[in-house]
Amino acid sequence: MSKQTAIRLPDETFERLKALSERTGRTSAYYIREAIEKHIDDMEDLYLAEEATRRIQRGESKVISAEEMWRELDN
Repeated sequence: MSKQTAIRLPDETFERLKALSERTGRTSAYYIREAIEKHIDDMEDLYLAEEATRRIQRGESKVISAEEMWRELDN
């Protein structure tokens, strides 16, 4: 099952997407979907890392060394 959404693009980006679609015979939706699917993992990782950093800065999480991590895994 798939869902539909709408986005606003800057004029220049829209024109580039339109030209690409016309040159290749693929739809704009195809390229938008491809871009999202290609980059969503990286975006999720970035935002999770930023949230982890904020928790550390607020003292809600602690940082341990690699040696300590391996010791805890061995136990």
